[in-house]
Amino acid sequence: MTALTLSTSSAAALRADAVVVGVTKGAKGPRLAPGAETVDAAFDGGLAGVLETLGASGAEGETTKLPAPAGVKAAVVLAVGLGEAPEDGDAFDPEALRKAAGVAARTLAGAKKAAFALPAGAPEDVEAVATGALLGAYAFTAYQSQNSGGKAPLGEVAVVGAKPRDKAHKAAAERATAVAAEVNRARDLINTPSNDLNPTVFATTVQAAAKEFGLKVEVLDEKALAKGGYGGLIGVGRGSATPPRLVRLAYTHPKATRTLAFVGKGITYDSGGISLKPAGHNETMKCDMSGAAAVFGAVVASAKLGLKVNVTGWLALAENMPGGNATRPGDVLRMYSGKTVEVLNTDAEGRLVLADALARASEESPDAIVDVATLTGAMVLALGEGRFGIMSNDDEFRTKVHTTALAAGEDSWPMPLPQQLRKTFDSPTADIANMGVRMGGGLIAGLFLREFVGEGITWAHLDIAGPAFHEGAPFGYTPKGGTGSAVRTLVGLARQAADGTLL
Repeated sequence: MTALTLSTSSAAALRADAVVVGVTKGAKGPRLAPGAETVDAAFDGGLAGVLETLGASGAEGETTKLPAPAGVKAAVVLAVGLGEAPEDGDAFDPEALRKAAGVAARTLAGAKKAAFALPAGAPEDVEAVATGALLGAYAFTAYQSQNSGGKAPLGEVAVVGAKPRDKAHKAAAERATAVAAEVNRARDLINTPSNDLNPTVFATTVQAAAKEFGLKVEVLDEKALAKGGYGGLIGVGRGSATPPRLVRLAYTHPKATRTLAFVGKGITYDSGGISLKPAGHNETMKCDMSGAAAVFGAVVASAKLGLKVNVTGWLALAENMPGGNATRPGDVLRMYSGKTVEVLNTDAEGRLVLADALARASEESPDAIVDVATLTGAMVLALGEGRFGIMSNDDEFRTKVHTTALAAGEDSWPMPLPQQLRKTFDSPTADIANMGVRMGGGLIAGLFLREFVGEGITWAHLDIAGPAFHEGAPFGYTPKGGTGSAVRTLVGLARQAADGTLL
């Protein structure tokens, strides 16, 4: 991954391939943001005027590259738009800094080192700039030959104005490095094609990470799942040549007083099963394990940061295929909880594997459970592609998850769990069915999952179907492909649990 350093050198004096400065929108043209002073001095105080002449406005995401003058040791100056300037005395929005740093890092792909002279006086600014740059520098090149012509990611990010010996600045850099590394780990897993990432390989990957970071890991294979009565995982996975897995990954701290359980949907490929997806809906279904990838990354990040909280990750891994042994519409599965489920649609499989994992996680009586899943197209229709929905059995907890997500830079929206929809997935054959009415399908899925959460346990469900995989052009620090959605939110929740402000 791209290296991160903190530098007390001036932006003009630091040796680098490029120096990045921020520009805001002003009533009379672009204005330089704090951090650009020494670079502006090398332009005899005229950098803003030069940028305006070149057409720069300071709009968010805008970049303007120009040769550096004498007095600046970098060869290139890259001006990146921050959008509207904050009111006098107010701090810059952390998300604006993250996005600007991400744009700059993507623009400077191929460079060995860049000095980021964006506003970075406070520790939260240092963390925002560093996080955005490290996420923006991401590239998935595992399947590209050396002569494919793609540029290597930016080699090193130097945050100018930060203080490497300051404890708060150092901690901010450590958080940015740990979290960005785990977001990028999740992105790599999501982008890996399903012929190379199946439930077995995913479980083995987690085991390797557990050994590296001193985490406890347990993997239930198909025999253990069958013996344990995990009917949801077995039912979803039995049409595939690669059997399902349930992975328990645990980080513990000796001084922890709170325990969180994160549960992730890990469908490494979703064909829809017998209820086959229509043409045009299969090509990106390698991303249907994004929830499990997020949970994996969040547990590892919590360990890297040494948070005073116990975090257990449950990865419900299966491949949903229409093989000769596949579950059929109309079949009844007996879940780990003992409930029976009539399967009306085999493409509503995520809730089946999550149901088993939620019930198993509940047995350990955590203080809260948060599940993450690319669960429903209905949530994408409701909220668009850029935000995830949050449902919960506790309104206050739902609000905390929402505010945590927004603070981390992950767009989200609180969604209800209307009780009147519950009866729509009653079944005449089994305890419940895995489908209800079509309208409000995302809410139906949330209501279904609630049935498998242990009594008295605070729970939230994150439906990340929209933001988990980005098919358009990169923007800000968001790449094309897997995004690592929800990792930062989960880590934020773990940090709050550690300091006693979450529960």
